[in-house]
This record gives sequence, structure tokens and C-alpha cells, in this order.
Amino acid sequence: MVNIILLRHGETEWSRVGRHTGRTDIPLTPRGEAQARALNTVVGDKDFELVLVSPAQRATRTVELAGLADWETDPDLWEWDYGGYEGVTTATIRESIPGWYIWRDGVIPGDSAHPGESVDHVGERADRVITRAVDALTGEDSSVLLVAHGHYLRVLAARWLGLPASEGRLLRLDTGTYSSLGYEHGERVVLSWNSPV
Repeated sequence: MVNIILLRHGETEWSRVGRHTGRTDIPLTPRGEAQARALNTVVGDKDFELVLVSPAQRATRTVELAGLADWETDPDLWEWDYGGYEGVTTATIRESIPGWYIWRDGVIPGDSAHPGESVDHVGERADRVITRAVDALTGEDSSVLLVAHGHYLRVLAARWLGLPASEGRLLRLDTGTYSSLGYEHGERVVLSWNSPV
């Protein structure tokens, strides 16, 4: 049975062009709002034991448009803090650091609003959310919904599987998609990933 459903928020202007969007709080584009509304077909008729949402407006607007009214924000669901790379594309970073890869090379410190964090720190936050989610499950037919961000949810899935946070690199995740985590023979597995509506 599905136990944890993950929603990545709909498109924003920065996600559309590949700018790293950690703590900058920007809205959904019209396409992002349409993606969020479409997610209602996945979650709109389900009863969840717990619905946790990133405080970012792109996530809270997504859960609202998906048709859910009973949810709470959890700061542990914020996207990776990209530090000095906030708002910068990978292509631009590679102009000065050829071959740069966030999962291997990390981020540089930014200003006070974007100090930056390591992938392992993101993993620690994901571990806390996983603990909350598992504690909320009341049986094999119960489910939890998490609404957050691309890199963050990739880290969370890696940690669900017992892998290092950096192994989230293996799991591409597009905007406006849903994924599900659960169990097989008592072991944690990915049931679906990066599924479009």
C-alpha cells in the first residue's frame, strides 16, 4: 500500500529557467497553477493522517489548488538552502567552476538570508520529516502527504531508502509531479516516481 505521497510544487519562473530556488519565496506561474490543480486527481479524494507542506508560497499554493484544506507547514520541508548560488543557474556556475555538480560540490555561503547548507544537513531535515510521517501512520491503509521541492524531495526519497542524502542525485523530479513511497515485505521502497498527472 502507498504510505507517503510526495508532491513537487508547480512551476515557477525560476524553475522554468533552471535558477536554483531555495529560500527565495516566489509564486507559481500560470502553468504552475494548472499543474497544481491537476494534482487534485491524485490527492483530492484521499484521507490523509497528516499533510505537511513547505512554508514557501509555491508549495502552499500548490496544496491549496490541489484541493486540500487541512494541512500544516513544516520548516523542515524548505528546499535546500543554496547559499551563494541562490537564483543562479548551473550553466552560470560552470562558467567559473567547470563541471560543478551540486550533489558532489555543494554550495558556497551566501548572505544572512541564504547562508547555505550541505546535502547532509538537508538529509537531517528529511530524516525528521520521515520520522513525523511514519509516526502518523496508523496502519497499512493510512497515508501521509508531503508537499515540497525538487532537490529536497530527492534527498528525502534517498533517506527513506536508507541511502546517503547525496544519492538523491539519482532521482530526477519535475515540477507538478507526484511520487509515492511505501513498503514491500516490510522494507522501504519507491512505489512510483516523477509521475505526471
